[in-house]
Amino acid sequence: FVEKRDGGNYRMYVQSFHPDPVHLQECTEDDTIFFDLNQAVEKIFTQFMDALKDLIRATVNAVLTYEGVGVESEMSVLLVDDKAIRELNRDFREIDRATDVLSFPSGEYPLLAGADYLYVGDMALSLERARKQAEEFGHTYEREVAFLTAHSVLHCLGYDHVDGGEQEKDMFTRQEAILQGMGLSR
Repeated sequence: FVEKRDGGNYRMYVQSFHPDPVHLQECTEDDTIFFDLNQAVEKIFTQFMDALKDLIRATVNAVLTYEGVGVESEMSVLLVDDKAIRELNRDFREIDRATDVLSFPSGEYPLLAGADYLYVGDMALSLERARKQAEEFGHTYEREVAFLTAHSVLHCLGYDHVDGGEQEKDMFTRQEAILQGMGLSR
């Protein structure tokens, strides 16, 4: 079992169990393992966030490459939960419900002749919604985050799907091609 100690340190007792509880062995000081759970969790979280940032960066770059944007580019990314994205959706779109991703194009695309820099826009992505949708659609969390990122970048580049027709088909075809190129097929 694990017992919390002062200063965020934890003590884990390792015990050998026998089917007969009478034979439960007591831990000695030599059986005690000390570790800092806060530090371990922080390290795991940092590794997770680094991998997530790398995935998002790679996806943004894959979309820009696929679309032939050949200039230095930048995009702001806000990672949130469902509560925060609901507030953003309400404040900016007057829709009072959570969504998976919100896109705010900069308006700088298509580029003017001679431009050497593009601020693509801003994206808010609900990691909570991405997890739920990955489970619902039966694919990995990484694929869902990449899909939503590609979706947002394409919106910032002027693609839309509100008509549900050819625009939607074109946008989703592009997303799938980009994800397949990244090795993230369904």
